[in-house]
Amino acid sequence: MDYVVRFFKHIFNRLGILGRWIGFSIYTGIVLGLVCAAFSYCLRRSIAARVASPEMVFLLPLGGVLIAGFYKLLDYSKDGGTNLVLESIQSGKEIPLRMTPLIFVSTVITQAFGGSAGREGAALQIGGSIGNFFGGLFKLNSEDKKVFIMSGMSAAFSALFGTPIAAAVFSMEVVSVGIMQYSALVPCTIASLMASAVAVRLGAVPESFQITEIVNFSAITAVKTIFLACLCAGVSVIFCIVLKAMHKLMSGFFTNVFARAVIGGTLIIIMTLLLRCWDYTGTGMELIETAIEGNARPLDFVWKILFTAITLASGYKGGEIVPSFCIGATFGCFMGSVMGMSPSLCAAIGMVSIFCGVTNCPISSLLIALELFGIEAVPYFLLSISISYMLSGYYGLYHSQRFAYSKYRAKSIDGQVH
Repeated sequence: MDYVVRFFKHIFNRLGILGRWIGFSIYTGIVLGLVCAAFSYCLRRSIAARVASPEMVFLLPLGGVLIAGFYKLLDYSKDGGTNLVLESIQSGKEIPLRMTPLIFVSTVITQAFGGSAGREGAALQIGGSIGNFFGGLFKLNSEDKKVFIMSGMSAAFSALFGTPIAAAVFSMEVVSVGIMQYSALVPCTIASLMASAVAVRLGAVPESFQITEIVNFSAITAVKTIFLACLCAGVSVIFCIVLKAMHKLMSGFFTNVFARAVIGGTLIIIMTLLLRCWDYTGTGMELIETAIEGNARPLDFVWKILFTAITLASGYKGGEIVPSFCIGATFGCFMGSVMGMSPSLCAAIGMVSIFCGVTNCPISSLLIALELFGIEAVPYFLLSISISYMLSGYYGLYHSQRFAYSKYRAKSIDGQVH
């Protein structure tokens, strides 16, 4: 009889925990779905205005001054960005709620005036700061608060990019490579699905692409895919190195944040005029779409790396994820033409391989590939992602990301990216 009583107590206890997290996750998903739907709307309007009037790029230095002033005004000059969000999950460091309006407004300004940056980095910061605030509001303990931050990250990523399955896993996978906090799986999943549904209902459009030609998977195409994945791993390492070096260079030469923004914005303008091309400003979604259609110029990925590094090192806000998609898609498309393999398929392979290389998140990369491109090319994605993950080493976009296990041997290492 005691065994039966203990059994039902166990069941009811677990159901209580489930019900609690379902309630919290639905609430988080709804709030972040609303916030990110508004964010998505503002981004679409700002990007549309810039596309209609490309000369708005000449106002980029002014936009940088406004961003620097906004951060000064709200007394947040030491912006930890996405790294602070990761640190809060690892060590419980507090994330100020003012991060949300700061990154919201600053990313919109960056996109309106042609800075080369993404939006998912902003989404992770919005989700993390709001999740942290809710954790404190509901007086959760430190462990549950970390789960709330992860579910907020998943919800914001899902609402903004429209990949709820990948978003649910990404926030758990990106913190510590090799270890995922499965205790956050239910909250992250529900918050992600709810936020995506709310955002779509309010007009957000999920991203999706159509590969124009998928060749049969064979020994020859497998060898070509392995070769492309090796190159993508190298490009992902170069991207991370250039980002870090440019940040060190700009902050070293221009200690004043206003001067740094003006100089960086001016460099973007000069490069745009010299190239006579507006394609490298903004997120790069247009370049991605063109590459998936099978068209890319040989140096598109090089210029996107430089434009993104200068933009972010100069104090403009956004993220590195969509630019990494753009770099991967354009590089893959170009290499597809060189190798005599479907440029469209290679663009998709490059896109997810370089994303994996810079985030060190192979499971999320595969899920994103499936959500964006469908299941037909999954052997190519699985092969390329696994190789890019291994060969990209311990580089990454986020210096606060920890490596719990070695990429090369079955042993723990517990270190941060270099």
